[in-house]
Amino acid sequence: MVDGDVPERMQAAAFDEFGGPEVITPRILPVPEIADDEVLLKVWSAGVGVWDALEREGALVPEGAAFPIVPGAEGAGTVAAVGGQVTDVAVGDLVYVYGRRRPKGGFYAEYAATKAQYVAKLPSGVPVEHAGAMPANALTALSGLDVLGLPAGEWVLIFGASGGQGHLAVQLAKRQGLSVIAVASRAEGVALVTRLGADLSVDGHGDVVEVLARIRDVAPDGVGGILAMAGGETLDRLTEALRDGGVLAYPNGVQPVPRERPGVTVRAYNGETGPERLRRLNELIEAGPFEVNVAEKFPLGRAAEAHRRLQTSYPGRLLLTVT
Repeated sequence: MVDGDVPERMQAAAFDEFGGPEVITPRILPVPEIADDEVLLKVWSAGVGVWDALEREGALVPEGAAFPIVPGAEGAGTVAAVGGQVTDVAVGDLVYVYGRRRPKGGFYAEYAATKAQYVAKLPSGVPVEHAGAMPANALTALSGLDVLGLPAGEWVLIFGASGGQGHLAVQLAKRQGLSVIAVASRAEGVALVTRLGADLSVDGHGDVVEVLARIRDVAPDGVGGILAMAGGETLDRLTEALRDGGVLAYPNGVQPVPRERPGVTVRAYNGETGPERLRRLNELIEAGPFEVNVAEKFPLGRAAEAHRRLQTSYPGRLLLTVT
């Protein structure tokens, strides 16, 4: 089924060569056609992440993609058309997508084609205007919590808690019944994670000895797991808060890679998606209001500027507003 208003061509941000932010330019391109197992999304908003920069640089290009390449791994909007095999969503549904395989282009466009298995209806509790910046980080945070596998009531330390993945991990961990120590960035980050429900919020730029002392005050027996969204000397020191047998999990791509130490298991992970993972994420989100903190919004025509902003520090996420 197809929405009768779907045009033949669309506005997009794309590049014809790999390089810096300047290679992304506004374009007019054909609206992608969909197969029987695909959905055409009328994009409202798209998240801007480091994975998009890697795609732009040629390091993380979806298999089958060809120039001009439309980047963008995640987005939200309304279903404009569905293939003949698609039954879980219908034209007009408000949905979100994290599409790791997207040979027909990403979400920096008015329309995007994606496999139906990556599409989920937007749950209540997520602000529609911010939904495009949620899927990749929320699914990756959920994967990290699964790797830790901590029982309800256990202490988890989230390092980089005010970042794009971290602030969503704080909320998902609380909904799993975990006690959360959030190590954030500066006063602004500490305020964000405190508002989101962290049991202890500390500034990772402070004295690490004082930070460890505050952690031991609330978790004298140590924490059961650390979810690390960044690496470095401070993280390596904070592993002292892990009790023997604890697990440190980090998403692939974190640099420097967290150090191993005796008595601690270090595991890397990727964000996983699919119907079952999307169902679980929606159940957790619908447990209450879910905040996607957007640091800055950019119109589609300023995608290159958004990529330059990626190279700076900010709490939460960056967002392209498309429709």
